[in-house]
Amino acid sequence: MSVFKFIAAKKAEHSIKMMCRVLEVSRSGFHAWAAREPSMRAREDERLTDRIAVIHAANRKVYGSPRVHAELRLADGVLVSRKRVERLMRQAGLSGLLARKRGRTTIRVPGVRVCEDLVDRAFLAAAPDRLWVADITYLRTWEGWLYLAAVQDVYSRRIVGWAMDSHMRTELVADALEMALARRRPAPGLIHHSDQGSQYVSLAFGQQARRAGIAQSMGSRGECYDNSVAESFFATLKKELIYRRSWPEKAELRSEVFDYIEVFYNRQRRHKTLGQLSPADFETSTLSPTGSSLAATRLAPTTKIKFTTPTTTAVA
Repeated sequence: MSVFKFIAAKKAEHSIKMMCRVLEVSRSGFHAWAAREPSMRAREDERLTDRIAVIHAANRKVYGSPRVHAELRLADGVLVSRKRVERLMRQAGLSGLLARKRGRTTIRVPGVRVCEDLVDRAFLAAAPDRLWVADITYLRTWEGWLYLAAVQDVYSRRIVGWAMDSHMRTELVADALEMALARRRPAPGLIHHSDQGSQYVSLAFGQQARRAGIAQSMGSRGECYDNSVAESFFATLKKELIYRRSWPEKAELRSEVFDYIEVFYNRQRRHKTLGQLSPADFETSTLSPTGSSLAATRLAPTTKIKFTTPTTTAVA
């Protein structure tokens, strides 16, 4: 059948008679195949492909087969295998996006004492506002660089605070933390985990964290996985938004980043770590009495995350 499909696709370029002879199939067989009614499976594939294209377009054309499959299963109630979705997307020329290599934004200050690593790569939390991760990345525009600092709640992967500016001084990460504190109002004992960048080891940021009752934690120097959750968010942001086009103006990029974080990422985008729920839906479902069983699957072992008092991790 694949030979007949090839002939049908190329019949405008070459004669059917010649292609049948070269491919060693009968013309009568081809015409019989062409006149045959599409099978039920073929009609269902066509209907599914149309729906997949709608889902792909509605989600910024960034969804690959896992999230499209989750949308079909969870939102539409369609029972279909992931391999079938993958095949239909491939045939329709639809795909997710490939990540690019991340540049360097961590600037360390020699001789400055940094905080202990309280997380030890155990990026799990038993409840919201128990463990936040933070990082900085750079975004290119024709008008120059913009820097984005983000604070993410490990429990739901929600971006709870962020800030953008044309510099990456301490004020940038302080503004991101201030937004997170205003929105979430966490209880004392929250852990804030970051890399050893100069912004996070600064005296001003350490004082801000201590005033809020936050215990600072920092990954080991040169270990890329010690802040992998925060870095994963930036990789996703760049893959799904930044690298898809050029950005002439800073103002436009600021607006698009706002829309991506606040509208798409936090409220709509399905996350495989959350059972293909969005961060907002995950918080809603797991923090209600009926959703407690789903929340239990993400409880962190008490032996892995060290929730200590802020005074033990003060920055010099």
